[in-house]
Amino acid sequence: MLRSTVALPLPGRFASLPAVVILFGPPTYLLGFVSPYAAELSRRSDVGAAAGHVYAVGTVGSIVGAFATTFVLVPALSVTTIAVGFGLVSAATAVGLVGPRSNRDRAVAGVGVAVVLVAAAAVSGLGVGASVGGRVVHAEQTAYQELRVVDRGEVRTLYLDGQRHSAMDRSDPTRHVFDYTAYFHVPLLFGDDADPERVLFVGGGGFTGPKRFLEDTNATVDVVEIDPAVVRVARDYFAVPDSERLNVHVEDGRRFLRDTNRTYDVIILDAYRKDKVPFQLTTVEFFELASDRLTDDGVLLANVISAETGPASQFYRAEYRTMQRVFPHVYAFPTTGGSVVQNVELVASKEDRLYTREDLLARAERRDVGLDLASELTTYRRDPPTDDVPVLRDDRAPVDDLLDPMVGRRYVVQETNATPPASTGASPARLAA
Repeated sequence: MLRSTVALPLPGRFASLPAVVILFGPPTYLLGFVSPYAAELSRRSDVGAAAGHVYAVGTVGSIVGAFATTFVLVPALSVTTIAVGFGLVSAATAVGLVGPRSNRDRAVAGVGVAVVLVAAAAVSGLGVGASVGGRVVHAEQTAYQELRVVDRGEVRTLYLDGQRHSAMDRSDPTRHVFDYTAYFHVPLLFGDDADPERVLFVGGGGFTGPKRFLEDTNATVDVVEIDPAVVRVARDYFAVPDSERLNVHVEDGRRFLRDTNRTYDVIILDAYRKDKVPFQLTTVEFFELASDRLTDDGVLLANVISAETGPASQFYRAEYRTMQRVFPHVYAFPTTGGSVVQNVELVASKEDRLYTREDLLARAERRDVGLDLASELTTYRRDPPTDDVPVLRDDRAPVDDLLDPMVGRRYVVQETNATPPASTGASPARLAA
């Protein structure tokens, strides 16, 4: 029923409203009976006193409920468990209130509601219903998102809130399954040294990038991931190695950068999603902080999900314009091109030197950075039009408005074939997912 609402011709900003009304309208309407019924149960002769008593208790309950849910229930339990638990409490309260004067119909209704709630919990726990293709090997609701690990053939994929985030070839755990992760090596073509000493990833996911940097360079790799469940799942299901050169920090990326006194040769920002972008990682103030944590010839790469052209390109172009306020030069590498929603890699360098596509291709031939980047470098772009998009700042970063044109549009993730023999020197072929 909820999926059927996708076909309604509504603007992106309002596309979710029909589903929200269907899902929450009936229970919200029925729960509206609670306050007047509670006033009646208070048996106070004065209507004003009864209403005031109910609303006073309700206000205290709302405050306690908000804090308890945020700081106790959500960290400790899944969303499904919380919802079913409150449903059972409501049903049990109703049965308790009508118990002394209960009849068969009321008893059947109470038991029926409880059975429906328990059945809903069981179905959710079994993962029954619409799901991504493949065998679900792990699923959980974290404090931040819905997480699933799905196997399809030899490819294991991490889904966050239903979107593909990372993938691993189980027979070759460090192979780039998604083409955009190969672009993480592009910063190694800048500066004087292709072998960085220290690299920071903001956003862990399935640790595809960190694993390759550990294999292809001698760098110490720091990874900052805000969701501890993602880190645990990456270690359990995505072959994250135990290495003295790998340091994992569970916290917000901007807070980590603010508190650390380390500097990095490369910072890779991989914390954006198609419909959920932490605005504090998009602003001028954030990029100024990141620039301060880079070495003199350091490079930052931001993995942006957006279109290259058209209405859905607003976020990419706003981010480009914002980064230009901090870094001397910004380069763009769209992975698909055109107006489809895709991964667009933004590379910002602290060097005054401007690199052309030919400069980077020549360096790719001379430097051993772990893979052939010739195909990726052909997507080199400079100076997209930015007059119609804002510079993002801490006091005004309308990220959700910039993402609106992407609502309902398919997100195209480029996949690669298995890596060809090293002697061929060819880049893996790309496949549109």
